[in-house]
Amino acid sequence: MLIIGEKLNGAIKTVSEAIKNRDEAFIRGLASKQLDSRADYLDICSGTPNGDAEILKWMIEIIQKDHPDVKFSLDSPNPDTILECIPLCKNPGMINSVSLEGGKIEKIFPAVVNNKSWKVIALLLDETGMPETVEKRMENFHGIMEKVKEYGIPTDSIYFDPLVFTVGTSPDSFLNFIGTAEKIKKEYQNAHIVSGLSNISYGLPYRKAINHAFLVGAMMYGMDSAIMDPLNRDMLAGVYATEALLGTDEYCIEYLSAYRDDLFGVQK
Repeated sequence: MLIIGEKLNGAIKTVSEAIKNRDEAFIRGLASKQLDSRADYLDICSGTPNGDAEILKWMIEIIQKDHPDVKFSLDSPNPDTILECIPLCKNPGMINSVSLEGGKIEKIFPAVVNNKSWKVIALLLDETGMPETVEKRMENFHGIMEKVKEYGIPTDSIYFDPLVFTVGTSPDSFLNFIGTAEKIKKEYQNAHIVSGLSNISYGLPYRKAINHAFLVGAMMYGMDSAIMDPLNRDMLAGVYATEALLGTDEYCIEYLSAYRDDLFGVQK
């Protein structure tokens, strides 16, 4: 399971304040905590369209001081921001995200061709808005795959996001997600599935219960990466436990190692 740490997001009040005050210690500390908790990538998002590129550049610079091996997920609705930030990253990272809206693919995919080993999150979204059905999501999936083939990008570089709505207002949200994931995996067995995991519980109380249930269920249908909070010990334990149950962690080796390293935060 590839974990993309979600905490460095300007939409979060404490992060927004740290960005506003250029609080290096806070940002660097939050980056270190996520990496220590098994995050494979750090998603960095300014949370604002104004000064978006400058904020991401600042975050990249200060985090790489402590962690030269860090891999970033560059999170911006503006493809030009992502293109500005790619050269500053010491290691191949992830682009969050492209879709069939607004010519994003035409800007981002050439950069992926020129920067080998970068990965891309592809939202199954087009100009008509948020897809309500599995069929519409699959139509968007095929549209993106046409572009993937056109640019000659390896399929395993793309992480497809079937999109998650809050189950509080969209009762079929989870079923549509796993239905889409299942169809994608039937067509491309090695395709990657990703989600912005916590979207499923937006507006509901005790969100971690919904998030945990979604995590386990989605992994059973092929989700192999997620934008999530790696500091949530219960969620992290859920990742390791589910990998063990699905047989991707043979003999529970990774589960036992995580337990010994106190990643679950339980008394022994």
